[in-house]
Amino acid sequence: MKAAIIAGADAVYCGLNKFNARNRAANISFENLYGIIRLAHKNDCEVFLTLNILIVESEIPLLLSVLNKLVNTGIDGVIVQDFGLFYLLSNHFKVLKIHASTQLTTHNEGQIKFLRRLNAGRVNLSRELNIDEIKHLTSVAHENELLTEVFVHGSYCISFSGVCYMSSVLSGKSGNRGRCSQPCRDRYLPTSAGKNYPLNLKDNSAYSDLRELSEAGVDSLKIEGRIKEFEYVYTVVNAWRKQLHSFYKHDILLDDKSDLHKVFNRKFSNSFLKGNLNKDLFIDNPMSNSTLHLSEINQYSSDDKREQETKELYDEKEEARKQIKDKIDQLSVDDIPLVIEISGASGTVLETTVKTPDRSFTVQSASKLSDKGVECLNEAIILKKLQSINDTGHSIKELNTDQLGSELYLPFRELTALKRKILFVLNDSREVILPIALPTLKKAIPVKIKPTLSVLISSPKDISLCQDGSIVVYFQLPNSFKNKSAEFLNLFKTNENLIPWFPSILLGEDYTAAVDLLHHFRGKTIVTNNTGIAYEAYKKGIDWIAGPYLNLTNSYSLLALKENFNCSGSFISNELKFTQIKSIKKPDNFDLYYSIYHPILMMTSRQCLFHQVTGCKKHILDESCIQECSKSSTITNLKQDRFIVEKAKGNYHRIYNEANFLNTEIIKDMPNHFSSFFIDLTDIETETKIELDKASIVKLFKNHLRGNPDLKEQLKKVICPSISTQYKDGI
Repeated sequence: MKAAIIAGADAVYCGLNKFNARNRAANISFENLYGIIRLAHKNDCEVFLTLNILIVESEIPLLLSVLNKLVNTGIDGVIVQDFGLFYLLSNHFKVLKIHASTQLTTHNEGQIKFLRRLNAGRVNLSRELNIDEIKHLTSVAHENELLTEVFVHGSYCISFSGVCYMSSVLSGKSGNRGRCSQPCRDRYLPTSAGKNYPLNLKDNSAYSDLRELSEAGVDSLKIEGRIKEFEYVYTVVNAWRKQLHSFYKHDILLDDKSDLHKVFNRKFSNSFLKGNLNKDLFIDNPMSNSTLHLSEINQYSSDDKREQETKELYDEKEEARKQIKDKIDQLSVDDIPLVIEISGASGTVLETTVKTPDRSFTVQSASKLSDKGVECLNEAIILKKLQSINDTGHSIKELNTDQLGSELYLPFRELTALKRKILFVLNDSREVILPIALPTLKKAIPVKIKPTLSVLISSPKDISLCQDGSIVVYFQLPNSFKNKSAEFLNLFKTNENLIPWFPSILLGEDYTAAVDLLHHFRGKTIVTNNTGIAYEAYKKGIDWIAGPYLNLTNSYSLLALKENFNCSGSFISNELKFTQIKSIKKPDNFDLYYSIYHPILMMTSRQCLFHQVTGCKKHILDESCIQECSKSSTITNLKQDRFIVEKAKGNYHRIYNEANFLNTEIIKDMPNHFSSFFIDLTDIETETKIELDKASIVKLFKNHLRGNPDLKEQLKKVICPSISTQYKDGI
């Protein structure tokens, strides 16, 4: 934090020890926050707090406590992923400015409008976007009074953020909870392409692309510096500050990147920004490239020369580290010490003089002191009433009551009012916002529910399942179908009971095609995993259901969708365990859905994964790859965990767990909770094999829903192997 400030950052973002997406980092305590904000503001730097994880129901009271304290800190914004937190901020903590986290995977204009309706003021765009997409979305954002922020330096994720479940499935450490164990960076058994780290990307650096970002209208450039050393933060921020200064003052971009190469990096790439998704975006080594870079730029005459220059680099880095540390040590985030002097006599007001190292001020009670009352004023009582001042970045070092007469009385409410006057001045003349208590959410009146079975298909050959009027059939639309819009529209016209299922990623023209399909759609309901389509459905008055990849994990997230977008129902996240699901209270006239069987999608990537896995002959991923490529392979890590790497026509590259999810317990565990249970019968080939045809599987699940106890074990035998660890472990 201090390194970023002294290097010239305009804003820093940080997390508390709860509710942020870097729980593995050494985060700050609330007591530190006041001093950090004070230090930052003194240096013309803003502070944004990351509350960018999914919230489970049991955490709402603690979250409320954090928000009640946060409103009085002077924080400049909070970074948010969870829709329930958007709801709480918009309805109860309006003083806090909301930034939409990159975990929300914002990549189309409908999502911009969706977030604006949730009162976001700034949006962190997806890291996978190219400069033309960024320019378009920034224009849309500005039209909707939103600012845009773009990551320009630091780690890339191989998956679209927010829809990566790899760590969650493997270890119960969810990326949506800030606990990602980064299994994508792990070593794997050598692939047929000869790669040991097939999912490992180079680091992001747009250092040379500042002009294009400026012309695109981007409002803020974001450096990813968490879980990094202070000299890394200082070096990178300082380099970018110099680049900005040169650009603004002289209209010249610097091309010397040597300082950036001296700190941790996995080599650099701007391939996403350039829209040039090639195999060079990968690096088969997750370690720092700082010393290796020397060998690449210098042709050493001997090993001794290489060793000498490497030593010189380490010596230079150590000296730089010492100099930065000396600067940091001069900055303090300690509490401001207060000396408080109390004076007064019977028949006069109580005067309280507060002295800080920089100033002094006096406040008075509204009522006069009396020689009659219930409890006589003394130093202990006054200190007790003023004690909470110590929780605001200040510390009462001395309380002097020498000038206070004896045997004096004052109503305790006056001492409370006096404390508020002191806090008003200490808080830069801002009124202290009193804590709020949330109204208790009503539990739905118990009603016997006979849940239906819903089925997802992806091939027209399975349309015959629609003939069974007792089930609901969804059809999975691909990520890209702009050349097949008419074909899909005709499919829904000729099969009126077939319901569109929109994917989580819809970019550019593919989003436009999806909106066009929605415009001509004449059915009653859709399911969407993309908030841009949710917004368009809301605007067109189309009934919509929130899909499982929208990550709904608490009651307030359901309220946010129902009240703001007229959502009729939602899937509950499959990352949750039994107790976490059971505590969620659904709104009135709202349906809950849950997937009891599906292939487990670990991640979706815009990059071609087969470059590293099978050695794709094409160097660059182009438009024809998305539309036409159809491949499947596997990768295995050193723990013998095996994953399916899959690319279907019209879809991005995806990774699936080798075993599918099957939960036969929840129907018995939670009767009268869900309106529908869901099974995914799309054509994803994993290690899980099904002995029956799809119609027979549907029949088996239907009978299971009707309460036949013998079918639980039969389903496990027919669908094998399978897992349900997330239902047991949760997040």
